[in-house]
Amino acid sequence: MRIIVDYKDSESGLSQLKIHSAKYLSDYAIRIKFTDGNEKIVDFKPFLSKAFHPSIKKYLDESKFSKFSLTDGNLNWNDYDLIFPIADLYNGHIDA
Repeated sequence: MRIIVDYKDSESGLSQLKIHSAKYLSDYAIRIKFTDGNEKIVDFKPFLSKAFHPSIKKYLDESKFSKFSLTDGNLNWNDYDLIFPIADLYNGHIDA
């Protein structure tokens, strides 16, 4: 038996969407520009504040949080230690 999973999101176009650029503003907020021209300011503080896991909580240290990189069209902290779905970033909020 072979199981095939198709993760394409052809209706919303999010499967092709990437982050074009990102700039840390302050207080855990990042301005994100997407390849389709849309721009969002995402506040990560509520997500980080509600987290219980130490590997996420450590990013409440603003100096660590502000050191993200843009890798393969997504925000990336410390070699994929922390990463978020493009759809959540595009919607402008992170669900805790």
